[in-house]
Amino acid sequence: MFAGTCRNSVNALVILALCAGSCAADKGTAAKADRVVIVKSTRTLTLLNHGQVLKTYKVALGGDAVGPKVKAGDKKTPEGEYVIDSKNPHSRFHLALHISYPNVADRERARKLGVSPGGGVEIHGLEAKYAWVGSLHRQINWTAGCIAVTNSEIEEIYKLVPVGTPVEIRGDEKPVEHSETVDRKNGNLHVTIPLIAKVKPSH
Repeated sequence: MFAGTCRNSVNALVILALCAGSCAADKGTAAKADRVVIVKSTRTLTLLNHGQVLKTYKVALGGDAVGPKVKAGDKKTPEGEYVIDSKNPHSRFHLALHISYPNVADRERARKLGVSPGGGVEIHGLEAKYAWVGSLHRQINWTAGCIAVTNSEIEEIYKLVPVGTPVEIRGDEKPVEHSETVDRKNGNLHVTIPLIAKVKPSH
């Protein structure tokens, strides 16, 4: 009787061990992102794999969030097509994924304006001394042009996004009709979005 009970216990342990190994393997082979989409108007960062959403995060952006980045120091988050070209495990902001800004179009626009396009745009977490703020950091756009998430979120993103992953940064969910003018005195770009007339409801 005891021998049978022991055999059953051993069998159960073997099954549990196999299950644990299988679970660990599943975690190790979790789907990686093959595209990152950041929408500035909704302040979201979405990880995609073959068009399927893996996860969406709320983010904080550059202090001047409207319009694309034009020059160094303008506190704008860029807009366009980029890639994650490196990762920094020792970032001052916990962890960081570097975005390949400026691209060719960014450089050409800055050249025409006679300004430096700037650089150092990253997806990153929070400095150690501010980590306690957590998700409250999203209440304002506070970065110098980067995309910020909480430290637990950047840990997830860091694991799921390989170097070489394409990044699309959109100003809005849909294209917005606008005009751009450049102030000749200071080189600042001004974006004008036409007002849409409100339609009165019919009675």
